[in-house]
Amino acid sequence: MASVLIPLADGFEEIEAVTVIDLLRRAGIEVVVAGLADGPVRGSHDIPVTPDLGLDDALARDYDMMVLPGGMPGADHLEADERVRELLTRLANSGRFTAAICAAPKVLAAAGLLEGRRATSFPGFLDPVQTPGLTLSEDPVVQDGRVITSRGPGTAMDFALALIENLVGSDVRHEVEGRLQRPG
Repeated sequence: MASVLIPLADGFEEIEAVTVIDLLRRAGIEVVVAGLADGPVRGSHDIPVTPDLGLDDALARDYDMMVLPGGMPGADHLEADERVRELLTRLANSGRFTAAICAAPKVLAAAGLLEGRRATSFPGFLDPVQTPGLTLSEDPVVQDGRVITSRGPGTAMDFALALIENLVGSDVRHEVEGRLQRPG
């Protein structure tokens, strides 16, 4: 079974986190939601979410993908956390997936994972001048190798479906998407 780690920091964007968690679980993917600290985490719109466990405990195992929700100041907290940066680097170096949406692609950039890549984010959070070789896109979801980025809350469902397709295939993606009754 594919496994995904989603770290939550105070100030995360609720739509992005919950949409990704929900759709990945509907696809039969094991999702571990880990708080940077123990206890509930408050989103950027003051909605509390109780993670499955703390990040230190979550790091005791391996994952196929790490997904970073955006939101502010959540993305700043993720960027400042050495454990998050170390795991991103380890996943990338082992050929696994890293993914981020909204403000969180800046965390990938800070870890050096967007150099020479094509990516997207919420406007203003990625700067091609500060990230050598970055090609900035306005597409809703951008995949460059095993790095997947997306623009914001309005693209969260497309982002989650792209993650599903990469982890368990297009058949499962289409099955999950069909049950959502999205307009054609």
